[in-house]
This record gives sequence, structure tokens and C-alpha cells, in this order.
Amino acid sequence: MRTDYQGSSSPNFTSFGRSILSMKRDPVVHSIDHEIPHQEKEIEAFQRQVTQRFHELSAVDSQELLSVSWISKLLDVFLCCQEEFKAILFNHNSSLSKQPMDKLISDYFERSIKGLDVCNAIRDGIEQIRQWQKQLDIVLCALDNQKGLGEGQIRRAKKALIDLAIEMLDEKDSNTNLAQRNRSFGRYQKDSQGHKSLKHFRSLSWSVPRSWSSSKQLQAIGNNIVPPKTNEIIATNGLAVVVYTMSHVFLFVMWALVAAIPCQDRGLQSHFNMPKNFIWGAPILLLHERILEESKKKERRNTCGLLKEIYGIEKSARFMNELTDSIQFPLPEEKEEEVRKRVDELRVVYGALKNGLDPLEKQVREVFHRIVRSRTEGLDSIARGSD
Repeated sequence: MRTDYQGSSSPNFTSFGRSILSMKRDPVVHSIDHEIPHQEKEIEAFQRQVTQRFHELSAVDSQELLSVSWISKLLDVFLCCQEEFKAILFNHNSSLSKQPMDKLISDYFERSIKGLDVCNAIRDGIEQIRQWQKQLDIVLCALDNQKGLGEGQIRRAKKALIDLAIEMLDEKDSNTNLAQRNRSFGRYQKDSQGHKSLKHFRSLSWSVPRSWSSSKQLQAIGNNIVPPKTNEIIATNGLAVVVYTMSHVFLFVMWALVAAIPCQDRGLQSHFNMPKNFIWGAPILLLHERILEESKKKERRNTCGLLKEIYGIEKSARFMNELTDSIQFPLPEEKEEEVRKRVDELRVVYGALKNGLDPLEKQVREVFHRIVRSRTEGLDSIARGSD
């Protein structure tokens, strides 16, 4: 069972115990490093801010978790953490070229570069959702007639619902599964020519190679994220902890994006090894656990993305399809009322996508550019420090 993160809206950070920098140091080093008290406060403040932000993300109810608005908040959190991380590195850029910090920060930048492909794949996934949104628009236009619903309108909506169902099929489904799922939406095709055309369209539209795997990319991002050793913490005056913290923030954000948005070879089994003595570990692990629980629900197991609005599309489209299958003309008044009720539900999902997808794509683009810029500036700082 899931263990909830035990904390109020203002978690008690004193439970973190002794400061990571209050470990026993060499007396000579301790006496000559006058910046340690300030740096220690800076590092602890960064960890508190990371903890607080992820606690707020983890405190949402199940209806908001993994919604477009929640993903947007997650990206805001990442961008804020990234800026604070960069500021700490800038304040201590003379330390970046010294061992072992040079290796730790270089490893982080190489890890972050692997996130660029994830950002590209997520932007492709957002574009794919836009294609589904166009089908929703057709359904709403066909059925949003105040004067009455005719057979032609129902037929037009039905065709859009079937096209939507085909477009939402997981590309890894076999032709057999495709036929079975098409049948559940009211149309059975003996051949898969339509699906082949769809796959051809998608192969042209995706900006990452067809052989690319989001699951393998997440594994590569998560490789070798290990807690800093005591001697590394002391040698870097705690900066090793900042890099370790940001590495886990980065890994989780990339993992959550892959979980929510359609992309190639989605896999959510990345191993999160977060020691409990890091205060930010609890809310991140809680979120990780809640998202995994969501993915295991019967109605979400075969979905192409855990985004709440995707589930809303699937659910509303299924109900609408079943309803239009049972309609006979002339349309009884109670049936027309039921259709309009389902249209209202579909309109809510459509509105969330219409208002949220463009800003979300801009945020993903900003994350991409921020990763590139931070790496460039960081490597420049290392180069200047080594001169």
C-alpha cells in the first residue's frame, strides 16, 4: 500500500537532522574556508525549496494529478529548480573545475542532454493530441445543434469518433488487436490499410527516430545517480548534494512527462533509488508511487498516455460511440437529452486541451532551451575556472 508523505503544508525541516556540512572536517580546511556557513545555508535552502515544491505537487487530489494543468505546474517547478541550481553553481564557479566537482557536474550536464530527445518526443506527443482534438471538434460541431439532431449529424459524429479511436491506438498493437479494438468502436476492418496509412503519417511527423525508445532514454538518464560520498560532500563543500538533488529532480520530471504524454516505447519501470535521509525524497517518491498506481488501473493499462485529458477523451468517446450506436430515428427526446449530456462532457475535455496544449508546448520548448543554455554556461564556467 502507498504510504502518504507525512508533512503539513510547511514541512518540519528540522527532522532532516544534522547538516550535511556539519560532518567532521579537517581542522585546517575548516578554518580557512570562511564561506562555508553561507554556502551551507544556500544548499539547505535549495533542498527545502525543492521539498516544498514537490510536496505541493504531491498534495493534489486524484482528479488534478497528471492533468494538463498539473504537468504545467511540474514544468514550472523544474524551471524554478533549474534556475536556483544554476545560481548556486554560478556563485561557486571557482569550485566547478576542482575534483571531484568537475566530474560530478560534467556527468550531470551529460545526463541533462539526454533529456533533449525526451522533450522532442513530448512535443511530438502534444502534436498527436492536437490531431485527436480536431476529431473532437468535428464531433462537437456535428452535435452542438440547438434546433435538433438529425441522422446526418449523428453519422458525421460517428465517423469522427471512429477516426479518433483509430488514431488513439497504440502503434505497437498488432493487426489482430487493432481489429478487435476497431470492433469495439463499431467498425471492423478486414484489412489494416487505414492503420498503415496512419503509421506512415506518424512516421513522417515524429522528430525522434522510429528506433528511439523513451524507456531506454529514461534508463540512460537514471544511470549512475548515486548518493555523494562523505569525502565528496566535504571536498565540494556540499555542492555534490546540490548536483545529486537536481539529478533526481531532472529524472523525475522526464519520467513524469513520458508517463503522461504519448511517446515511443513508453516504459514506467525506471528505478528510483532515493535515500530517505534527503528530505525531498519523500514527496518525489510519493508522486512516483501515485503515478505508478494510476498506470496499473484496469482502464489505464493500455492507454497511450496517463494524461487525465487523454482518459477523458477515451471515456467520453466510448460513451458517445455506444450511444450513437443505439440511436434510432426519429430521435426520442430522452435520447437527445442523453446525447447533449455527453456532448457537454466532451466539451469540458476539449476546452482543457484547447486552453492548455499551446502553453504546455511552450513550456516544453523552454525546458529544452534551458537545458541547452545551462549546460553551455556551466561548461564555460568550468573552462574559465581551470584557466
